[in-house]
Amino acid sequence: MKTLLLTLEYPPFKGGIANYYGNLVKYWPEPDGILVLNNNQGELLSNRLPLGWLKVVFKLRQTVKAKNINHLLVGQILPLGTAALICSKFCQIKYSIFLHGLDFTCALKSYRKKFISQKILNGAEIIICANSYVADLLKQTFLKVAPKIIVVNPGAEGCKVQNTPKAAQLKEKFNLKDKIILLSVGRLIKRKGFDLVLDCLPQVLKQVPNLVYVIIGDGEERKNYELRVMNYELKNKVLIINNMPDEEKNLWHSLCDIFVMPARNIAGDFEGFGIVYLEANLAGKPVIAGRSGGVSDAVIDGLNGLLVDPENVNDLSKKIIRLALDHELRQKLGEQGRERALREFNWQKQTEKIYNIIGHLLATG
Repeated sequence: MKTLLLTLEYPPFKGGIANYYGNLVKYWPEPDGILVLNNNQGELLSNRLPLGWLKVVFKLRQTVKAKNINHLLVGQILPLGTAALICSKFCQIKYSIFLHGLDFTCALKSYRKKFISQKILNGAEIIICANSYVADLLKQTFLKVAPKIIVVNPGAEGCKVQNTPKAAQLKEKFNLKDKIILLSVGRLIKRKGFDLVLDCLPQVLKQVPNLVYVIIGDGEERKNYELRVMNYELKNKVLIINNMPDEEKNLWHSLCDIFVMPARNIAGDFEGFGIVYLEANLAGKPVIAGRSGGVSDAVIDGLNGLLVDPENVNDLSKKIIRLALDHELRQKLGEQGRERALREFNWQKQTEKIYNIIGHLLATG
């Protein structure tokens, strides 16, 4: 079968959604059976036209005919789903829609968008939700499409990182010998909840004075975090590092004792899943996660980590202190997390789920 993935986010574009689609193509069972039409070079959208998304329609119709496409996989419900709906009429082609989180909640923010989204979803063959939270939200909003919904979580890649000379060098460089290392990795935005971790550190350090908090990432909240560090007098207890290659991030997973990201829901913007939790688990590390959005698919409380109220400083403080002082619990959750990540979140298996469903549709349709 000839499948076309239509997406606005695709590697080298960064982020969880781009990562999802990049691995979908990487592990697609037929190497020549999936093509990608993305906006990395500005081929799909035009900001100079009042209806810039119309450019997608023409480009999509042209590609479908030229490449003999049998099925469309649509990465963003708006505006790409509109183009897929139109092309499905002109080209007599079926399509399926992916939903991750914010893409769907944004599609509900006005009557017009909600109306168009309902039409797009009604016309889709399959609706692939990246987490059960979005699947439940979709059922509550558009009950009619419930039979079309499947949940396919992202996968995760990584290996158990052992202590290496480079890891030892990092530890020495930042004076981390005999320290409990608390690690966060991600964009520095409010939804990730890193500010909450900083707010609870004064309380945590009273019981775990040898703890150091390392934040890897950059973003709009960086200055706010630096101000918090200064106000709480945490200069020697917090490291904020940006522009780091992936290889070095893996080393930090090896060095850390606990991974933390108390993600929260801010006006419909929530963590769709949280691949970073599984990446930490693959390194054998326990995680602390915010009980919000699709995080509960990635983190099971007491199995591979601990869930917290992402708005409660005391709850987060207690969970950090608990793990920091209990080496056996850290080891247990980390090992269980690694086993689960390898077993349940293998990219090849996740991709085959989608491939098999699409193949069945084409065979019976």
